[in-house]
Amino acid sequence: MKGFRVNLKKTRVLRNLVLDSSLKTRKMSVDIHGMRKPYNDNTNTFEFKDLVSKEPFAQFKAWFNEASHHERIEEANAMCLATATKDGLPSARMVLLKKFGAEGFTFYTNYTSRKAAELEENPRASLVFYWEPLKKSVRVEGKVIRIPASESKEYFESRPISSQIGAWVSDQSKVIKNRSVLTEKEEELTKKYSDGETKLPYPEHWGGYRVEASSIEFWQGQSTRIHDRIRFRRASDANDENPRIQGEDGWIIERLAP
Repeated sequence: MKGFRVNLKKTRVLRNLVLDSSLKTRKMSVDIHGMRKPYNDNTNTFEFKDLVSKEPFAQFKAWFNEASHHERIEEANAMCLATATKDGLPSARMVLLKKFGAEGFTFYTNYTSRKAAELEENPRASLVFYWEPLKKSVRVEGKVIRIPASESKEYFESRPISSQIGAWVSDQSKVIKNRSVLTEKEEELTKKYSDGETKLPYPEHWGGYRVEASSIEFWQGQSTRIHDRIRFRRASDANDENPRIQGEDGWIIERLAP
């Protein structure tokens, strides 16, 4: 009995030591300052002379095409979309670009989602593309509008039936009990519409947004961290005396310090 008590006491001591160690581990920060990869060197810089256009959309197209054809980049159209509430509380998530041009950058989502709620009360957003193998990034800022329902419907009907069903299944950003809530509804709709004859209706709670760019920045990394940054900005927004060159279609072009 005495030995049992001693062992029990030792067990309690060991348990307390483990708990104490666990708490210390949780509070301990992780030092990752040694994580560093080489980027470009001074033989591969990005200057005004390297621009393919004096307006940003042709320049974006050139970089996007390069990223799209790179064997190590699977989704060149993946972008981080940052939004904020009217009080300035930010949130960000990855979405897919589906169209771009002088009119702006278009993506699709559920109109009942968190991002949609934030865009309704604060219709401004920022997009970031990062193509790591190229050491290139593009940042877009501007106001956001809903695209016409006819355009959203046309795109919706071009999607695979599984993706169409997905738009109906998910009440995006809402709390659900478990994954079965989604899969059961998916199975129900799949049985009903996967024969290819019955057309799945367009969900009015789903559609597109377009970021109408007022600023587009092109970034290229340097190993020295003296990165290259060239920004296109609407001339109508430029009420300062900063050095710049005149672009086309109402844009000015500036170089930013890294």
